[in-house]
Amino acid sequence: MTGIDDPRAALSYTSYLALDEVLAAQRPRSDEHDELLFIVIHQVYELWFKQILHEAAFLQEHLAAGSTAHSMRTLRRILTVLKVVVAQIDVLETMTPSQFTGFRARLDASSGFQSAQFRELEAVLGRRDERVFAHYPAGGEQRARISAAMRRPSVFDSFLTYLAGHGYPVRTGRDVTAPLQPSAELQEVLLKVYQDDGGPSTVAECLVDLDEGMQEWRYRHVKMVERTIGDKTGTGGSSGANYLRATLFQPMFPDLWAVRSRL
Repeated sequence: MTGIDDPRAALSYTSYLALDEVLAAQRPRSDEHDELLFIVIHQVYELWFKQILHEAAFLQEHLAAGSTAHSMRTLRRILTVLKVVVAQIDVLETMTPSQFTGFRARLDASSGFQSAQFRELEAVLGRRDERVFAHYPAGGEQRARISAAMRRPSVFDSFLTYLAGHGYPVRTGRDVTAPLQPSAELQEVLLKVYQDDGGPSTVAECLVDLDEGMQEWRYRHVKMVERTIGDKTGTGGSSGANYLRATLFQPMFPDLWAVRSRL
């Protein structure tokens, strides 16, 4: 029971969730009805990206510790959040091209390509591409976070540590700043993992689900952009749908896909 002088007594739903700040964070730059929807959707995306990054760090801890159960629970949460992220595109697609055109010019140089959290998430999953720094000035916090993620072991590197801890002869200690490349040697190990059909194979399948979920997000995203602006140049001078098409069908974990033709 809290006393009247206890600061916890003043805590409310609104103050705990900082709703005054959250609900004041939508600042449309036009009188167009649909601009609020556009802002809310993208802010919610960023909140979910923050949660996925939080869970991915937790996942890497559990993989490094060799815990199958905790890794599986965390992966399932990430996959569920990712499904929600993909499903939100349905809401965004209720906005017609002409409705978007009504406020598009007010976006100036802002672009979804500038989402530092999504770039950080790509790096956490294994992407190593310094071209992403074009949108982030040197010395800035966002660039520093992406760069730090590119210098740390990726989720797949943590998975290799997990496999080694479970007795599989995988090589660890690779240069984590380099992109993941398919490895015939690793695929032999993964073949044994699947043949054993134990906890490690279940974790591997969840990583395939995660890779597939990211590819689904990219596909839905490019179709949404095509549906909304066609092949116009994207906001901020990006190449819009053309760039997004180039990102399709590029797996984050190539060895987990390559081994499937031998199962």
